[in-house]
Order: sequence, then C-alpha cells, then structure tokens
Amino acid sequence: MVSRIRQIALDASVAVVLVVVEGLRTPGALGWISAAVLCAPLLVRRRWPNAVLAGVVLLGAGAVVAGVADEIAAVVIALAVYPAATAISALVGSLAGIAAAGLLVVAVPGLPLVAPQTGSESFETTPITVFAFNAVLISGSWALGRLVRARRAQAAQLVELRERQAATEERLRIARDVHDVVGHSLGVIAMKAAVANHLVDSHPAAGREALGTIERVSREALDEIRAVLGALRDRPEEVEFDRLVADVRSAGVDVVLDRADLSAVPPDVCSSAHRIAQEALTNVLRHAGATRCSLGLAVVPGALSVSVVDDGNGCATATPGHGLRGMRERVALHGGTITAGPEPGGGFAVRARLPFAEASDG
Repeated sequence: MVSRIRQIALDASVAVVLVVVEGLRTPGALGWISAAVLCAPLLVRRRWPNAVLAGVVLLGAGAVVAGVADEIAAVVIALAVYPAATAISALVGSLAGIAAAGLLVVAVPGLPLVAPQTGSESFETTPITVFAFNAVLISGSWALGRLVRARRAQAAQLVELRERQAATEERLRIARDVHDVVGHSLGVIAMKAAVANHLVDSHPAAGREALGTIERVSREALDEIRAVLGALRDRPEEVEFDRLVADVRSAGVDVVLDRADLSAVPPDVCSSAHRIAQEALTNVLRHAGATRCSLGLAVVPGALSVSVVDDGNGCATATPGHGLRGMRERVALHGGTITAGPEPGGGFAVRARLPFAEASDG
C-alpha cells in the first residue's frame, strides 16, 4: 500500500510539472485546463495502463490538432506507453506502440493536420527534429517497457526452473535412499523366505529361524523407510519459502515475507502452501507489472492461510493457463478455499485457506 501511494505521488508530481510548464508557456486559462486534462490520466497509468494509453493518445492527438498543450503531448504519451508495454502481450504492445506513434505524424509542423510554425524555423521546430524527438521519446519508452516485461518473464522462468530442479533433486535423493533400503531388505527377505519354505517341514527350527530373520529385516526396513520419510517431513519449510522469496527479489520485485511458525502445520499442507505461493509469485513477475508484493503465511485455528498481494496494475487475470487451475486443484485436495482477483485499491491478490487436523494434546 505504501509503495502504491509513493507511485501515485510520483506520477502526480510529474503531471503537475508538465501542467505548470504548459501553463506558463500558453497564456490564459486554456493552456492550464488543456494541460490538466491531458495529464490527469497519468495518475492511474499503472492501474489501468491500456485504457490510459488509449485515452492519452486520443487527447494528445486532439491537443496537437487544436494547437494547445501540443508541446507536452509526446511526453505524456511516452509516460503512458511504458506501463502499457510492461503489462500487455507482445502483439497488443506492438499495436499500442504503433497507435501511439501515430501522433508522430500529426505532431510534425507543416503536415496537413497541423499548421506550420510562423516566422523563421529554428532547429528545434523543424519538422524533422520534432519528428525525431517524438520518435525517440515514444519508441524508447515502449522499448524500455518491453525490456522490463521480458526481464520479468525470464526471471519467472528461472524461478520455475530452480523449483523444478530442486524438486527433481529431492525425488532422486528419496529414490536413492528408498532403493538402498528396500533393495537390500527385499533381497534378504526373498532369500530367507525361500529357505523357510524348504525347511519348514524337515527342519522346523531352521525354518523358524529364517522366519525370524524375515520379521527382523522387515521391521528394520520399515524403520529405515520411516526415517527417510521423517527426514523429508522434517525439512525446514522456512528455508523453502526463503529461497522462493530470494528468487523473486532477484528479479527486481520487492517481496515482504510475513511468516508464522509452521512447526504445527502438517508437511503436506506446507508443501501445498509453498506451491501456491510459488505460482502466485510467478504470476506477479509475468503479468502484474508490480514492483512490490507481500507473501503472508498465517496459522489460524485448523488451517494455514496463504496470501500473495501485489501493487501491480490488477491486470494479472488468473486464467487456467496462468496456474489458477493448478492452485485450485491443490487447495481442493485439502478441502480448502481460494480467491484471486483485483484489489479495490489497486493490485492483485491471491488468498488461499488450507485446512488441517490439529494434533490433539492427549
């Protein structure tokens, strides 16, 4: 919430500066009013980037044709292009960039829609320099936004790759441990069972001894398998969440982790919570355009609560392709609930509740 307020304050400051510049340049109230109308959408450019870009392009084109606030139109459009480029797909982003670049044509003095400059033209007001300035400004803003989006997508893929690699290594370790225990024990059991089968009638004592060995080896194998699974259950979940948060932070998103003591939470519930948090944070990197988010893990009576809230544009619509289906299926295994959607004050939130049976004191 604090980060969102800072962003709005920054956007408001930039808008005020642009309004003042245009107001001082154009005498009378018309300059101030035109600049204010053109710059006002910048206050919500991060929350509704697509709508703001479309509106600013139309307002900017109108301002240029009317000859009011035309000096700041390209700057305002460039500021609107950046968040849109970080939030939308490559195809839509390209179309938006082309639409915004349309102002480059109508903004050049001397072309059919715009009256030529009166008096002698200086270097700063020639058509070619105006065109070049607007082109560099708007296309540069678009390119920067696409670069940021690509970097976040790459970081999200890296997070997923690290998690899959960790899971694969864990499965291999468990497989090796179980193989060592079960392979040896089953070999001994099979051999002693064959001996007992042959000696149970002719040599009862030897047969009973073989059966006793089978019982002992079976118990030892069960104990060792329990030890392997116990080591898996005793894995510190705090380390897993810390690693996940560190990966997301390395991608440029500030993550605030609020984690309760998870010692009383069953391992399978902790594992599901980790996967839900991983998917939600990956969506933040890929779709939200956020700079800050929070990961909350709270133990409430009979359940573990998981929440991921970002300060993005609220456009991270969690379609099944974005992992919401997988999160819902995982929550359903525990009989829990999950919600995902835009926040009233901006941003996007995923909240899940995973019930579990509390251990009795008796």
